[in-house]
Amino acid sequence: MLENPKYDKYIIDKEKLKDVYYSLKGGKELVELNYNYVLNFELLNRDKIVPYVLVEWQPKHHYDLIKEFDLANTEKAGEVAGSRFYFERGDLALLDLGLGIEGVHFLIEKGYEFFIPPYMLKRSVLDGIITLDDYEDMMYKIDGEDLYLIGTAEHPITALYYNYIFEEDSLPLKIVGWSPCFRKEAGAHGKDTKGIFRVHQFHKVEQYIFCKPEDSEKYHQEIIKNAEEFMQKLNIPYRVVIIASKDMGKRNYKQYDIEGWFPGQGKYRELGSGSNVTDWQSRRSNIRFRRKDKLEYVHTLNCTLVAHQRTLCCIMENYYDPKRNIIIIPKVLQKYVKKEYISK
Repeated sequence: MLENPKYDKYIIDKEKLKDVYYSLKGGKELVELNYNYVLNFELLNRDKIVPYVLVEWQPKHHYDLIKEFDLANTEKAGEVAGSRFYFERGDLALLDLGLGIEGVHFLIEKGYEFFIPPYMLKRSVLDGIITLDDYEDMMYKIDGEDLYLIGTAEHPITALYYNYIFEEDSLPLKIVGWSPCFRKEAGAHGKDTKGIFRVHQFHKVEQYIFCKPEDSEKYHQEIIKNAEEFMQKLNIPYRVVIIASKDMGKRNYKQYDIEGWFPGQGKYRELGSGSNVTDWQSRRSNIRFRRKDKLEYVHTLNCTLVAHQRTLCCIMENYYDPKRNIIIIPKVLQKYVKKEYISK
């Protein structure tokens, strides 16, 4: 116990603060004081003493954690491939693989069929899936070829049933796709141009459903719920935001974004989105189903389950333990890394 705690207006050490709290409370049971804990001044101000924690630790940005723990080499990638590329290494590379495997199995257990699709599509096929004029500045075209690198597994999964007729009893068809995704990602600034949050190449697990028109709202809610459950498995703070019509793509009827909390930036950031496209894609790609003797257009729905690199950034910021200077690995991913935490 401190003899004169009233002179310690600025208390940096956590254990010292506990001693002060103990003396002011008259020996009552101590409470656990966490980093950034806000003290009740009235409770502690019995003798006009105002102790508080002078916080030396602040949440760290994922870019700083990547550098501090040597988890990726973006500088060398910039030299050999250009900005916004990266060499993942060691534990981060294993977590990248683990996220994909965990996400795929999560959806397989819910009845989704697993596909790894082609990583390129023809222009004529893409025209049935997206408004390419809106996407052309974002997508990479292969020089001298009628081929584009995909920006998401959603596009080739749609194309898998290009010019196709389903039987009514085969719907819904639920698919989980894993793929690398390639995007130009123009327009970012600051630390978003560094690290692995906004990059030209990333991995993603995608949900996709073909269904009858009357069922599309139900399955839209299902894929959003799946994404929420996966965030809960990872124990990531998140929220779901419904997107205003003016902010959606032209083809979307309804869209939700899943946003994760980034303590190093003090804000929520998009980790994925889920859309009900109704019959926009199916009409342009000629994907129908037979109901009795009539052909009708299916509805299509898509939703990110996990975008690896952004989610890894969110995990790093939320799971950083400043007291031990480690990054704790979410329990569901520890089996892929064979350890409980990342240290220097």
